[in-house]
Amino acid sequence: MGYYERNLPHWHPPDTQLFLTWRLAGSLPSKCDWMSPSRNYKEGHKFAIMDRELERCAYGPVWLQEARIAQMVLDTLHHGEQDRDFYRLRAYVVMPNHVHLLLQPLTTVSVITRWLKGSTARRANQLLCRTGRPFWQDESYDHWVRDNSELQKIVRHIEQNPVRAGLASSPGAWPWSSAATTGESACST
Repeated sequence: MGYYERNLPHWHPPDTQLFLTWRLAGSLPSKCDWMSPSRNYKEGHKFAIMDRELERCAYGPVWLQEARIAQMVLDTLHHGEQDRDFYRLRAYVVMPNHVHLLLQPLTTVSVITRWLKGSTARRANQLLCRTGRPFWQDESYDHWVRDNSELQKIVRHIEQNPVRAGLASSPGAWPWSSAATTGESACST
């Protein structure tokens, strides 16, 4: 089992699919009531609250809403699967201020996230003429998928994200999603 720790512990059992989320630097306030240690929320509940806040796009940058930036992130996701053989993609969505990804890692997750976040941050900052500044938040959220029922729930969560945020009328209508790429939900595959 792979394990490393930054601000959060990260466990990655072998041969499991992982749900990953990372967000733009500054996309949430630095002090949030729900993140306070005095609030005894479980990590899953904290993630759900954070995800709803990110969907609202009420705070911080939304650089991923620019088509050229979102497309570059999407192209990099596919490059990591097809050319680098780092993982097998199951479902994904690029939202205005965060990315959700469900994958089967073929190398360590730290290598995957370092490469994905590092290469996309450099290119995005170049496109935005803001070289040398943080693009992504340092920490990423990860969760290993325990069974097929949870896998289907996560796929739906990922692909419904633009619909819940009011950005698309259906999952397939959001161009930076696995639902749009395949023309159907990854849930049915």
